[in-house]
Amino acid sequence: MFQGQKLNVNSSPHLHCGETTGGIMLDVIIALVPALVMSVVLFGPRTLLITGVSVAACILFEYGFRKIIGRDNTVGDLSAVVTGILLAFNLPATIPIWMVIIGDFVAIVIVKQFFGGIGQNFVNPALVGRIVLMISFPASMTSKEWIMPLAFKSADAATSATPLTYLASGEQMPFSLRDMFFGLRPGSLGEVCIAALLLGGVYLCVRRVISPVIPLVFMGTVAAVTGLCGQNVLYNLMSGGLVLGSIFMATDYTTCPINMKGKVVYAVGCGLLTSLIRLFGNMPEGVSMAIVLMNILVPHIERLTAPKPFGFVKPQKKAGETE
Repeated sequence: MFQGQKLNVNSSPHLHCGETTGGIMLDVIIALVPALVMSVVLFGPRTLLITGVSVAACILFEYGFRKIIGRDNTVGDLSAVVTGILLAFNLPATIPIWMVIIGDFVAIVIVKQFFGGIGQNFVNPALVGRIVLMISFPASMTSKEWIMPLAFKSADAATSATPLTYLASGEQMPFSLRDMFFGLRPGSLGEVCIAALLLGGVYLCVRRVISPVIPLVFMGTVAAVTGLCGQNVLYNLMSGGLVLGSIFMATDYTTCPINMKGKVVYAVGCGLLTSLIRLFGNMPEGVSMAIVLMNILVPHIERLTAPKPFGFVKPQKKAGETE
C-alpha cells in the first residue's frame, strides 16, 4: 500500500498558523504609529529625523554585519525597523544625531547580531542601546531641563524638569493628569502620550501579538509599591517610560517567559525593580534597567515555573534513599 511513497521526517513544528516574524513586526510597527504621530505633533519635525535616522542605521547595520559574516540577510523580517523606532522613542528630542547612530550600533550589532540575530539575543536591544547612551552621554540623555512639548513652535523653547523629578523631590507637580495622559509634559519622544501608547497596546492585544498579562502586572506592581510608599499612583503610572516599556519592550518574545506563571513572576520583578530604582536610586528612571535585569533572569524563571507534563507523577523515594 505504501510502495513508491516517501516518508518525510522533519523537526517540529508540523502545524503552522500562518503567522510570520515579518507579520508580527508589522503589527508592532502599526501599533507604534499613534505614538509616532503624537511625538511629531508634540516635539516637532525633528522627531521624524531622529526616528528615520535610527531606523535607517539599524537596517544598514544589520544588513552590513550579516553580509560581512556571510549569513542570510534578515532585514526583511522588519525586526531592525522595530528596534530603530523603539530606540528613538527612548531618546530626548534634543539628542545629537551621531549619538543615535551609536545607540543603533550597540543595539543591532553588539546585542542582537553578536548573539546570532533575532531570537538569540537574551536582552532587549533597544533598551541596552538606551542604557549605553545614558551611561556614556548622561548630559544629553538625562538633562535636568527637558524641552516642553509644543515648545518648538516658540522662538524661546520652554524647558522643564520631568514628572519623575518632581515626584522624587516632593515638589508641587506642574502637570495635570490630563496633561500627562495626552503628552503635554517633558520626556523622551515616544513615552509622553499615554493615550497613543494605550491605543497601540489595545491593537496588539486584539491582534493577539501580546498578552495583556505582563503590562497589567508590571504597571499594577508599580502602582501598589509606589502607593504604599505614599506617592501619587496615577502620576507614577504615567511618568517616565513605564507604559512604553511595559507594552512594547517587556513583552518582547525573545526576552520574556513563555508560560503564564513565568510571565507573572517576570512582570512583578520588573515592577518591583522599577519602583525601587525610582524611590531609592539616583537614576532618573528605572524601567529600562528593570526590564534588562529581568531579561537576564528569564531562563531561571522559566526553569522554576515550567508546567509539569500531563500525567507526570513525581517518583516516590524508596526507604533509606536520600536526595
